[in-house]
Amino acid sequence: MRELVETARQWVAEGRVGFLARPVAEQGFGPRDPAGALLLDARVGACEGDLYRGVFDAELLAEAGAWEPGATARVCEVSVGADGAAEARLTCGGRAEILLQPLASVPAQWWELLGEGVGVALVTRLNERADRAVSEVVRAVDAPGNDAERRAGELLATRRPGRDALYGDSGLVLVEAYPSAPYVLIGGGGELADLIAAQVRLLGWTSATVADAGEAEELLEARRDAACLVMLSHDPEFDVPTLRTALALGIPYVGALGSRKTTARRREGLIAAGAGEAELARVHGPIGLDLGARTPAETALAICAEVLAVLGGYEMRALRDSDGPLR
Repeated sequence: MRELVETARQWVAEGRVGFLARPVAEQGFGPRDPAGALLLDARVGACEGDLYRGVFDAELLAEAGAWEPGATARVCEVSVGADGAAEARLTCGGRAEILLQPLASVPAQWWELLGEGVGVALVTRLNERADRAVSEVVRAVDAPGNDAERRAGELLATRRPGRDALYGDSGLVLVEAYPSAPYVLIGGGGELADLIAAQVRLLGWTSATVADAGEAEELLEARRDAACLVMLSHDPEFDVPTLRTALALGIPYVGALGSRKTTARRREGLIAAGAGEAELARVHGPIGLDLGARTPAETALAICAEVLAVLGGYEMRALRDSDGPLR
């Protein structure tokens, strides 16, 4: 969705009759982008964005072209079989309900805040016939006043884009959350720091590498809305003060590389610095998921995998040991 900001603003400024399309409910398709969305201009047949690798673009353009005057929403049911999915290079077939909404009915503040990169959610309320929609923007700092705003806060807290549909007596409420991308602060340099930074880029996150406690504290405070800490340094004058700062700021992921002995030393240092048991329990040390990593590249993967799981609030276990739906 964030990649559509400039196009959406341009279309609105030009007075183009554009539409925003995104899923309300979906089944199948295999792994997919939870932030997938599409901008449509039926008059010129233009599509911007990516939704199911374009397999429904023509169908959605036709729906937009047949728009009824006065409507502010339409929910379209679409599906694709195995052959069509293979041609579009989707993992498997699936079906979805897609919400089409005129750009004119999407708050300008939505695009403004998305463009700034801050954590923000869009709550769209549809009537029972799903032909009328009203959207409002919810910030990460807003106090929840109802179920939709509460759900928006929960999704934003995961630090990962997500959507949820709430069904009630008055109709459907679509909650779309786009948190700030995780910002991984790496304490200490070297090969592993470089590999973690590379893995972070693959995930679409951002990172910075620091070498002293003062700079680390400044960056953690400045980016506390998105920061995670990965401490690689074993310097007591650097690692303990920085870990203490991260815990005090409520940074959601705090990890520290080191042996059991180093981990114990850091724990004692944090206790001496005033950290309580609840804060100590939030430190992931030794760091990373138990993936059997041996090389620096494998270790970087294990560390980033743990960050991902913690931010999403997911129990860290193998997929084969789970009987729930695949996310």
